[in-house]
Amino acid sequence: MCIFAADLADAFRCSQSLTFCQLSAIFRTMSRSVSFAGVILAAGESTRMGRDKALLPWPPESDVRTLSTETFLSAAIRSLAPHTDFVLVVAGQNVASLAPVAYANGASIVVNPDPGRGQFSSLQVGLWEVLNRGRDGAIITLVDRPPANAATVQLLREAFESAPQNIWALVPEFSGKHGHPYVAGRDMIERFLQAPATGTARDIEHQYQNHILYMPVNDPFVGMNINTPEDYAGLVRP
Repeated sequence: MCIFAADLADAFRCSQSLTFCQLSAIFRTMSRSVSFAGVILAAGESTRMGRDKALLPWPPESDVRTLSTETFLSAAIRSLAPHTDFVLVVAGQNVASLAPVAYANGASIVVNPDPGRGQFSSLQVGLWEVLNRGRDGAIITLVDRPPANAATVQLLREAFESAPQNIWALVPEFSGKHGHPYVAGRDMIERFLQAPATGTARDIEHQYQNHILYMPVNDPFVGMNINTPEDYAGLVRP
């Protein structure tokens, strides 16, 4: 059928039999070919938790005899890997402890030389590497939370790929709360990189609100933050 035309020439040959909406969908899809990297921000010191949140067992278990060998970090890598070309873990002073987990799960490590500047500086370190490796989109998450389920990540990627060109980023929300992972295209990546390292992703998000799509998802993990031992103890196995 004409609507599945593989290139512009085929689309024009088919144009007499297609509606305007169908043609618009074809051209939008053709021009929105994004290559994605996964970015996991894991350079924090986890001071309130008392131990590195990236290495917390996932899922949490009360019986030490059945502790999972999976961690927040390895689970995050596995969550993003099927939907990206590669996954980058942004580490800080904890690089020595995170590198074995990252490498064992097929991810790469990049180091924020000064994580004390804040989380946004780690985001910039990761996004520079995304562009250096020739990708123009990123699926970004934090390590201090349970991983979004695979269906959620797939849904977010597909929704971004089919969104209008003026949408630069897609953010999931659950019960009205925005969360992670979120998808950033080249336009949003460039805005993040142009901002001072002392800024915040939220500042940039507010500045370009009209270019961000917020998408409700049926996944409570996207809005969770695990900052303290009490937060972690309150998790239940899915």
